[in-house]
Amino acid sequence: MPPTAALAKVRATCHALPDVTERPSHGMPAFFVGKKQFAVFSNQHHHDGRLAVVCAVPDGMQAMLVESDPDSYYVPPYVGPAGWVGVRLDKKLPWPQVASIIEAAHVACRATRPARGSRRKT
Repeated sequence: MPPTAALAKVRATCHALPDVTERPSHGMPAFFVGKKQFAVFSNQHHHDGRLAVVCAVPDGMQAMLVESDPDSYYVPPYVGPAGWVGVRLDKKLPWPQVASIIEAAHVACRATRPARGSRRKT
């Protein structure tokens, strides 16, 4: 899948979810629920040869995906230790599978963000 088509699919999937905004993060299109980033599009990040969407998945999902198919899923640099997973868009994964990972990341981040109007105690 060409990068422009991959980005269009990622965008459509993310923007179909509730309360999503998009803005650049480190030069890449990133998707947020409130102030929490849940996905970022990655095209040759640091010349790594990958076309991917990197997602903040629920606990345990990163290991399950990477162990089940290390050719299609990877632990991304920087955010990998926090449980994020890279989903290769250049490996012809079925789109419903990719979309379900994006949706799981959205749900996980949405569930952990503070309710509207609440204030953080300092």
